Amino acid sequence: MPSSKSDPPPPDPLLVQLGSHRWLVPLLADLAARKGARFVELVHRLGLSRDSLTRTLEAAQAIGWVRRNPGHGHPLRPEYILTDSGQAAAARAATIAEAHGALGLPPGAATRWGLPLVVGIGVGHDRFNALSRLLAPATPRALSQGLAALGRHGLVTREVIDMRPPASRYDLTGSGRLLAAACS
Repeated sequence: MPSSKSDPPPPDPLLVQLGSHRWLVPLLADLAARKGARFVELVHRLGLSRDSLTRTLEAAQAIGWVRRNPGHGHPLRPEYILTDSGQAAAARAATIAEAHGALGLPPGAATRWGLPLVVGIGVGHDRFNALSRLLAPATPRALSQGLAALGRHGLVTREVIDMRPPASRYDLTGSGRLLAAACS
């Protein structure tokens, strides 16, 4: 029997993948801007540890967005470039990274579900349960941590509604709306 409420659309898969690793957005934006880069250059420009960069590059390669540039670089000092499918993801990552910079957010500021949460709140899912249904694979703990992190960065506000039992309503700040627009 069909329900009277329509099920929310699933979260944007590209946005979920971009949020799956803290450094994917800055990495893809950097590779898009420079048409590739060597490992050491990325470590210095992004300001992260070798281990973090290695994990992020492995994730980007597993998704199919990044590959080693054949014939360039030494095997111990490889150069990385975007694949054809990585170009589209990198274009979106560059827009998001630009918004992060304009808002003064540090690179890698969002949690895994931070970007989908911003978009979800931006389209009107302002209650925790609505966000939980929208981002179904996310655990309540992950959503709570994501909302708390967005609040610390000044992107989301939380209003406690005087009801029995008390409820919370989330809203985007001006900065949050700018980031939501960049994610869409």
